Amino acid sequence: MLFSSMIFLWIFLPAVLAGSFLLRKTRLVNLFLVLASLFFYAWGEPVNVLLMVFSILLNYGAGRLLAKFEKNDPYEARKLVLALDILLNLALLGYFKYLGLLVEGVNALLGLLGAKALEVPAVSLPIGISFFTFQALSYVVDVYRRKVEAQKKLLNVALYISFFPQLIAGPIVRYREINDQIESRHVTAEDFAQGARRFIYGLAKKVLIANVMAQGADGLYALQPAGVTGGMAWLAAILYTFQIYYDFSGYSDMAIGLGRMFGFHFSENFRYPYLSRSIREFWRRWHISLSTWFKEYVYIPLGGNRRGRGRTYLNLFIVFALTGIWHGAGVSFLLWGLYHGLLSILERLGLEKALKKLGPVSWLYAFAAVVFGWVLFRVEDVPLALQWVSRMLVPWKYTVTAYHLFDHITHKMLYLLPVAGLGMGPIQALAKWRGLNQRWQFSWVECLYCLLLFISCLGALTGSSYNPFIYFKF
Repeated sequence: MLFSSMIFLWIFLPAVLAGSFLLRKTRLVNLFLVLASLFFYAWGEPVNVLLMVFSILLNYGAGRLLAKFEKNDPYEARKLVLALDILLNLALLGYFKYLGLLVEGVNALLGLLGAKALEVPAVSLPIGISFFTFQALSYVVDVYRRKVEAQKKLLNVALYISFFPQLIAGPIVRYREINDQIESRHVTAEDFAQGARRFIYGLAKKVLIANVMAQGADGLYALQPAGVTGGMAWLAAILYTFQIYYDFSGYSDMAIGLGRMFGFHFSENFRYPYLSRSIREFWRRWHISLSTWFKEYVYIPLGGNRRGRGRTYLNLFIVFALTGIWHGAGVSFLLWGLYHGLLSILERLGLEKALKKLGPVSWLYAFAAVVFGWVLFRVEDVPLALQWVSRMLVPWKYTVTAYHLFDHITHKMLYLLPVAGLGMGPIQALAKWRGLNQRWQFSWVECLYCLLLFISCLGALTGSSYNPFIYFKF
């Protein structure tokens, strides 16, 4: 079920809001939200809800075992429990997400040996498995590290792992950030209004901008790169750059807004990443919950930057390689991660210091670097991706095309590009600088603006069935 679908907006969300309001002063409210969340997850593929239930039971049980061995830890039982929990979680993720890639790798080796290839299994990927698996793992690791007490109530762990606003595309929330809110929370009128406001802005990002950008990007990337001009290659890349930002940040806005409407305060997941002046800064602003997860549960345990430069750079490569693989089971995702890792290391070696002296040029560098990376992310066939990149690097060499541009995009997409560019941070930065934020929030003008946005979103959803979410496949 999509947040930007009529059934969610007109039936599911009002029903869950009404139910949680009526039960807000009872112990049944968390049970109601868990059941609603499981229904939400089961809407598309009901059988996958069994995987969700298994994940809840597995990680709740691991937490209870860690608590049991807290004082009496024979044969380092806590380490064994943690290792088994991590292994089982990653085995589930690996089976559903990476089994096909693994078999393809084995087939490549068998081909070299002249042996018969194995049949590549067709495994359906459960929506959001990467998100809720990482979230569940963080709970168990934090219990092991004694950063949070193991939860005795199965219902609380179930709500933490399955809560529908951030279940299938984040943000990845650590248990210690919301454990008190799960146990006791109070929804004020201001909280609800802030949440509704944030949800509408996120919905508008998704429906009015991301969906339009997506149609243009899909239309251009469906072409053979050998037949496009350098300008068309840049246009495709820019359209996708805006699509993925407005798609994912819009979803995060909706998730944070929905959480607020139910009394939960989630951390920010995006802070205008396209305003960054380096790749390192970009990763402090883009998908913050994932970056934080890898830093806390992978980079620091590997030694972080405490064991010399060489080890620091190796740790960075490992983290960025895993970041790429987390996004998808393909060589292109791995290369995309390593590409960002290489740039981050070069910046640590002195590039970032040089960039700080270049003013706006540093922004051009960071934005262009991100755009080139998105081509590799979008075009999963690496040779094809490199053809697109080659046309972007020397656009003056490719001026003849076999295609007519407006057969594949619309004028509306071009008109929307400046709006998308201004909305990725410049307008917000200007408003903050001029002190307009306080006067704008909840003014009658903003209320009217939000109403118009919501009506426009409904009109767009009614008039089109094209409504993809990029991060659902991760």
